[in-house]
Amino acid sequence: MMYSEDEYLMLSGIQHFVFCRRQWALIHIEQQWAENYRTVDGNIMHERVHDAEFHEKRGDLVITRAMAVSSSRLGISGECDAVELRKADDGIELFGMDGKYSITPVEYKRGEPKEDDCDVVQLMAQALCLEDMLCCSIPFGYLYYGETRRRVKVIFDDALRERTEKLILEMHDLYKKQYTPIVKRRKACNACSLNNICLPVICSKRSASDYMNEMLGKEGNDEETP
Repeated sequence: MMYSEDEYLMLSGIQHFVFCRRQWALIHIEQQWAENYRTVDGNIMHERVHDAEFHEKRGDLVITRAMAVSSSRLGISGECDAVELRKADDGIELFGMDGKYSITPVEYKRGEPKEDDCDVVQLMAQALCLEDMLCCSIPFGYLYYGETRRRVKVIFDDALRERTEKLILEMHDLYKKQYTPIVKRRKACNACSLNNICLPVICSKRSASDYMNEMLGKEGNDEETP
């Protein structure tokens, strides 16, 4: 199956999706957003990295920033923070460049490595797009964390590839249905920038629409009271 461009989902959304499917739906289906310290700090970090005009060369290594990527097979599009192109005999030829190069995506994150794999699948999704675009195979990539100032190497094995593609299919299914999952309250809700929109305490017991209908009903009754 091939998706048309108007069916493409944001590649970066897969990170939200793994963290919390409800958060993803609020942002990408209901178009709701709110900032907190973590999102602002993360945006500042990415603004420094995302300079599409910046290309750095260090010997056999070329680093390009904010590379636009997409996959009609997966129906996603977005940007890679950085892509490292290194001369390699078993690499691929690239337009306008001499020799052959290996391809390595690098994703920048503000904090430290997470307990879940939301960052890992986002990087894998970037690699899948690059592979589809360049007709190549990418064995690994890197996650750079601002808090630790260290890279974490991510191996793109078959299990990770399969998990990432299944997650993208699930995203398309929910988007097509325009369905926002109910909240599953957990500790991470306290730090979520959408906490006041999601209302995890209320919506863990009933739907947000039921709560709003009840509150509107109360307001209507108050207005009728002499």
